[in-house]
Amino acid sequence: MGKLDGKVAIITGGAGGIGSGIAKAYVKEGAKVAIVDLNEDTGNETLKELQQISPESIFIQANLAERSKLKDIVQKVIDKYGKLDILVNNAHASRNKPFEEQTQDDMDLSFNTGFYPTFYLMQAALPYLKETKGYIINFASGAGLNGDATQASYAAAKEAIRAISRVAANEWGPFGINVNLISPIANSPGVQAWAKANPEYYEGMLKKIPLGRLGELEEDLGRVAVFLGSEDASYITGQTIMVDGGSIKLR
Repeated sequence: MGKLDGKVAIITGGAGGIGSGIAKAYVKEGAKVAIVDLNEDTGNETLKELQQISPESIFIQANLAERSKLKDIVQKVIDKYGKLDILVNNAHASRNKPFEEQTQDDMDLSFNTGFYPTFYLMQAALPYLKETKGYIINFASGAGLNGDATQASYAAAKEAIRAISRVAANEWGPFGINVNLISPIANSPGVQAWAKANPEYYEGMLKKIPLGRLGELEEDLGRVAVFLGSEDASYITGQTIMVDGGSIKLR
C-alpha cells in the first residue's frame, strides 16, 4: 500500500516542473491525480506518463487567471472521483524586474496566477476537504522570505499566500484540515535555463546551499509533498517547510 492510497489530489501547474514531480510522486503512492495546467500539449504529455502508473489520472486544461472558472476545476474533480483529499496550489507566473520598473501589469500577473487562484481554489475546495479531513499544500518562496532583488511582484504574492495559509490553518484546523507550505529550491526546467544563461550567478547560488545541490523535482519536492498530504503529517499545520537544501533556516 502507498501512503496516498485512495486519495484524490488536485495539483495546479502539474504539467511541468515541481508540479509534475509532485504528480509523479503522488501516483506512485496510490493517489488519483488531476493535474491542472494552461499548456495543453505539455499537460497531455504529462498525463500519458501518469496514466502508465495510474490510469484514472486526468488533465484539466485551465487558465487560472480566469477566476470565474476556478470552481469548475474542483467540480470536475468531484464529478470524476466523488471526493477531494488534497489540494496542491503550485502554479505561479511572474516577471523579474528591478523594483522601480515593476508595473501594475507585473503585479497583476503574479497575483492573478499565484495568489488569487490559491485563495479561490481553497475556498472552492473547503466543503469537500471538510468531508475528508483533507490537506492543502501551498507554495512559498525564498524570494519572499529574503526579499530577493528583482522579485518584488513574486515575493509579494508568495508572502500573501503564506499569510492566508496561516489564517486558514487556524480557522480550518477544527475541521481536521491541514494547511502547510513548501518553500523550494528545485532543479526545474526554468532554473536550468537560467543557470545556462547565467553560469556565474548559478554557481554563486549553489555555494549558498549547504547541501550543495538543487532539489530534484520528484525525489525531493515530490516526496515532501507526499508526506504533507499523508496521515504522517496529520499533526502539522500552518508551517512553511523549507525544501531548499538548508539555504534558509526559519526561526
